[in-house]
Amino acid sequence: MNLPKSTWKLILIMFLALIVIVGCSNDSNNNSSGGDGQTANEDNEDNEEEETKKKSVLNIALDATPPTLDQPKNSATATRDVSRLIFESLITTDAELKPQPMLAESYEVSEDSKSYTFHLREGIKFHNGEEMTSEDVIASMKRWLEVTNLSGSIFDGAEWTADGDYTVHLELATPSALTIDTMATSKNAPAIMPKEIVENAPAEGVDEIIGTGPFKLEEWRTDAFIHLTKYDDYQMRDEEPDGLWGRREALVEDIYFHLVPDSSTRLAGLQSGEYDFAYSIPADNYDILQNTDGVEPVLVPGSNTILKLNNVERMAGDKEFRKIINTALDYEEIMLAAFASPDFYWLDSSYMHKDVLEWASSAGNENFNINDPEKAKQMLEDYGYDGEEVVIMATRDYEYMYQIGVVVNEQLTNVGINSRLDVYDWPTLDEMESKTAEWDIEVMGISMTSTPPQLLMLSPTWAGGVNDEKITGMLKEIESSTDLDQAHQLWDELQEYAWDYLPIINLGGGNTLYGITDKVEGLEVPLGAVFWNTSVNE
Repeated sequence: MNLPKSTWKLILIMFLALIVIVGCSNDSNNNSSGGDGQTANEDNEDNEEEETKKKSVLNIALDATPPTLDQPKNSATATRDVSRLIFESLITTDAELKPQPMLAESYEVSEDSKSYTFHLREGIKFHNGEEMTSEDVIASMKRWLEVTNLSGSIFDGAEWTADGDYTVHLELATPSALTIDTMATSKNAPAIMPKEIVENAPAEGVDEIIGTGPFKLEEWRTDAFIHLTKYDDYQMRDEEPDGLWGRREALVEDIYFHLVPDSSTRLAGLQSGEYDFAYSIPADNYDILQNTDGVEPVLVPGSNTILKLNNVERMAGDKEFRKIINTALDYEEIMLAAFASPDFYWLDSSYMHKDVLEWASSAGNENFNINDPEKAKQMLEDYGYDGEEVVIMATRDYEYMYQIGVVVNEQLTNVGINSRLDVYDWPTLDEMESKTAEWDIEVMGISMTSTPPQLLMLSPTWAGGVNDEKITGMLKEIESSTDLDQAHQLWDELQEYAWDYLPIINLGGGNTLYGITDKVEGLEVPLGAVFWNTSVNE
């Protein structure tokens, strides 16, 4: 067919235009799928590989109900681990237990260790939306000194003053090299709260749980759960996470602390995926955790394990009878029953935790783990013991404490002491402690402290605790010392004396076994578990 040239030109132009249109259409499809020649399906697959989907909820099985969330009022692990997500302090500690500023931007100490200036971070908001100022800090610090047993006499006669909204001055009556270390404690921590809440707090504790932390309290349903939610206006520090210091980021929207006192239920819930993390799994379940797909064991540096002796009344109120109790006990057998394997515990005479190297001491070691039942029997006869009852208190909320109570009861019975084991849930045990007419021995764990004066077991204000002038006097000498070498020497002398006086029996310590699923990322366990910077994969 012969067509005019003009017609052929028109056909050619139309054909080229069609090619351009098709090409643009393909380019458009490629660009919408991510470019670089990838299809939409290929791009989606790459994104899924690069970015794992995260859950918005972290479910934790807690072994004991916190007696309170009022952080300065209680030293229980359950109180500490929940409340530290809600509250913050002026000073905290890094991974080496060195003090670092938290709500303080910085601080200064005078050469004579009497004057302290804290420069506060600006723009910090409480969970009620109000900005933190120096007035809130001063009110909170004064209350901490009133309600805690851990500050000793360092702050006796101290004056707190404000210089504007963001500067706080502390002037001590007596200089001390231990001031900042004491303020940095994670146990009975000096939580900063709104002034109006602090000043209206009843004796039993604050009515409102409001702090500055990355999570806020949403609901506490009795015997069921404690629900925390992400605080959207939280102001993080810029430093990399280091112990309890640095960036604290809420990576989940909600945290549920399920109150699960039965250890087998915690373990089963972890295995089924109901819980992402479980507290205090009995040590003899370590192999089960290791051999369960998707679950891992976590060994957390534990507390010192002690037998608190009632120093004020009953049989244990007599120092000579306390010595009989100590002579009768086999510490190794006790700790093995509690922790199942020597890999999970240590025997140590040091009142201070073995990891606080600056203060660890072996003084008084000759009275540690005497383990001489026959001598104890002779001591009982010489004492004129007439079958008076010795009552031991423990809880099953912390399984190791119960196991210790069982073995101590057996060992005392075997030497002829009329002993009895009373078992309570944790809140009831906490209440029973003040009823010193009803018990002789309480099984306890004592959390790590930075300095000896912070040890509850040496405080005369602790229910049933020691009230000895020499111990109290030596603690005050340590507190008022500005020479750390001298303070260390004084501590050795005090511990030597304490092992003869026996306000407690320090057995050593144990690592706590927790369980975690492999979907949890970022969890760290400095001084117990912390759940900021922690996420959960789907």
